[in-house]
Amino acid sequence: MTELKQEETSTISNKRGNILLGSGLAVTLSAAAFFSGMHIGSSAKVEAGDMPASLFSVFQVGSDEVGVADMTEFWQVWDLLDKKFVDATTTESFSTEAKVRGAISGMVNSFDDPYTVYMPPEDAEQFAETISGNFSGVGMEVGMRDSLITVISPLPDTPAAKSGILSGDVIVEIDGVSTKGMSIDEAVKLIRGEKGTEVVMQMYRKGASEFLEIPVTRDTISVPTIATRTEGDVFIVQLYNFNAISEMKMQEALQDYINSDAKSLVLDMRGNPGGFLQSAVAIASYFLPTGKIVVRESFGGDEEEQVYRTYGKKVVDVSPDNFVILVNGGSASAAEILAGALKEHEIATVIGEQTFGKGSVQELIPLKRKGSLKVTIARWLTPDGVSISDNGLAPNINIPMSAEDFLAGNDTQYNAAVEWLDGKRDFAVATLAEELENTAN
Repeated sequence: MTELKQEETSTISNKRGNILLGSGLAVTLSAAAFFSGMHIGSSAKVEAGDMPASLFSVFQVGSDEVGVADMTEFWQVWDLLDKKFVDATTTESFSTEAKVRGAISGMVNSFDDPYTVYMPPEDAEQFAETISGNFSGVGMEVGMRDSLITVISPLPDTPAAKSGILSGDVIVEIDGVSTKGMSIDEAVKLIRGEKGTEVVMQMYRKGASEFLEIPVTRDTISVPTIATRTEGDVFIVQLYNFNAISEMKMQEALQDYINSDAKSLVLDMRGNPGGFLQSAVAIASYFLPTGKIVVRESFGGDEEEQVYRTYGKKVVDVSPDNFVILVNGGSASAAEILAGALKEHEIATVIGEQTFGKGSVQELIPLKRKGSLKVTIARWLTPDGVSISDNGLAPNINIPMSAEDFLAGNDTQYNAAVEWLDGKRDFAVATLAEELENTAN
């Protein structure tokens, strides 16, 4: 995977003075948790080391003042643990540093956001290695859905994909350790490991009668960017992620489409976990006129939203009749942004299944004692103002694909795309909106 460098994203500025890494880039090589949509650094934020050393400069004991925390009970518990706690397995005492870190983690966890995480120094260092791509793993994306560690997508030709892991699988155990109550980052730490070692995951798969035990041997992962092929008069572009070279590769692919005899185009973003925001905006610009909204960044409250628009790079003329985008539950973040923009501007027909719904933006803030805070600061909205985080993006035509179809090579979603491009409009499968309405009735 191409190393993520700050200068690669410096062309997109942010009013907060931060560098935007991406809308949904996941730690693809490690197993991996979402870290994308992140702002690195913080010119406007106050870091922990900039404050007076004493906690009492921030908190007051027994205070009733609005906005000032009452720390009486905190210090009472701290003192009681110091005096009374006895560990049944060791005679070593807990360090003050460990207790402070535990208190910080507890405070961060109280926000109940799986993407807002405190990382002590050792975890922060590992995360930095993950961003640079200097690690091995199993090659799949994971995220949090309904408080469960869920596979977003296995990457093609990786140990995860070869072992039969599918999008939507829920990880129940990792090497015998239950994932109940586990954070994404904790799961990633257990799944990661040295090349050649094995990790065994117990999976729940919808429709299966029992849990699946899936052993996976870790390896160095090579993440593809894009692949193209032609079938009949259909030109297919498979976009695997939005990295630093996706924009260039997409431009080359579209030029190949223009030079081909193909009459229609399919953009396959199933299993695409996202990536650089700038790549999503640039690729949208290949399809849309200048100035069209690609995505809105909402900070909540009264703060003005940030709007990202296309910029004068249109290279193809397409319509919903000859341009299909394929998505599924493994399409996330930047993939949802691009599909949502092209769908709402009515130049593409989106076919497949409801997308993952990763529409939040994280800022990575280095702390003075070498830890880091990854905190959600905003959420992504489609051009029409629809929150991507609220159940993801609904396709125009909802076509399911079962695990049995997938494993048998029966691509029901691509088949539906070909039928649409051939002129079929009376699909037997209801749209998602119709399915939801029928369920409610």
